[in-house]
Amino acid sequence: MRILIACECSGIVRRAFAARGHDVWSIDTKRAQDGSNRHIVGDLRDHLHDGWDLLAVMHPPCTRLTNSGVRWLKEPPANPPEAATGAERAAWQQLSRDARLAIMWRLLNEGTAFFSDCWNAPIPRVAVENPVMHKHAKARIRNFKKHSQSVQPWQYGVDPAGPDNVKKRTCLWLRGLPKLVPTGTLDGSTARDEVHKAAPGPDRAARRSRFFPGLAAAMAQQWGDWAIQEAAHG
Repeated sequence: MRILIACECSGIVRRAFAARGHDVWSIDTKRAQDGSNRHIVGDLRDHLHDGWDLLAVMHPPCTRLTNSGVRWLKEPPANPPEAATGAERAAWQQLSRDARLAIMWRLLNEGTAFFSDCWNAPIPRVAVENPVMHKHAKARIRNFKKHSQSVQPWQYGVDPAGPDNVKKRTCLWLRGLPKLVPTGTLDGSTARDEVHKAAPGPDRAARRSRFFPGLAAAMAQQWGDWAIQEAAHG
């Protein structure tokens, strides 16, 4: 299967699919952290028509779409959002409330447009990861539907001290793919809350969005096998 893992620079999900023999590439605006030559640096939307069998979008820009951030659409934050332009961040403290709100709504529109392009991509099997969305985001996404399922990393882990024993509700929008079945042995009682409690810093967003190997392995096995079976019967 030709598979594109989007919005990922860590290579965790890409390597999981590669281990099962797929022709898999990752794409992100950042360079691959593992130095892989199967990574594209660029805009995902420029590559949606390249003949993929499966698209998995792991970390789309989601800050403005989530329930936790909807409050900033009513009262803008004191500090500029990371996604704002350099000029906007530099002038943020001098901008009026209305000007700041206009930026927040523009970023929402940009985020929902990106999600829409992923969700409606001309690819037969699509998975998009995102937190729970607020009503303004839902209203802006083309052909929006409720997320197919939500999973926790610890559901795919076996070692209490391992990287998967973590609390992070992950919602999955699935088209042409089955829901994931838990593969781990953990019950969540010892799961760490390190994602939500990540300390502030320049790498906080990257640490909060880093993927989990057990969940990646389950995606590669279950979705990859499903895609092969579908192609064989199609």
